[in-house]
Amino acid sequence: MSTFELKTHKSGRTYSNPHFFILNKGLNSGKPLTNPCPNCFVVTTATEEAKNTLFHLSMMLQIGGFYAYYLKGSVIPFISIDDCRNTLKKGLKSNGNIANQMQKHINAVSVICKKEKELQNVIEKMAVLKVAYIRNCFKVMQTKEA
Repeated sequence: MSTFELKTHKSGRTYSNPHFFILNKGLNSGKPLTNPCPNCFVVTTATEEAKNTLFHLSMMLQIGGFYAYYLKGSVIPFISIDDCRNTLKKGLKSNGNIANQMQKHINAVSVICKKEKELQNVIEKMAVLKVAYIRNCFKVMQTKEA
């Protein structure tokens, strides 16, 4: 079973070990991030493989609503560092019991996330193309008026 360290991220701090961040405030609490933000925890691991496993496990826990159970606060909900740590540990523990099956699920989620990023990139390019087409249309209309 891989070990990890979960701490509160301090702005401007850099980490040498493999790491990722977990959002701790708002309705997306528990969402794993590659880049830090002011309201996040940092998860450091010994290996890149452990980091990837924990990253995707955290994503699965967040999407599955397992972090949402621990949200506190009435205006801006948040998750405590202990609740986040315990949820990740429970997820890893269940991961250890069915390692091969869980690894297949993590790999599938990883592939889906990559495809999702590719599709988001295509959507962004289509939005730029749409704006260019509309601008060209109005440019043609203005030249006909002049």
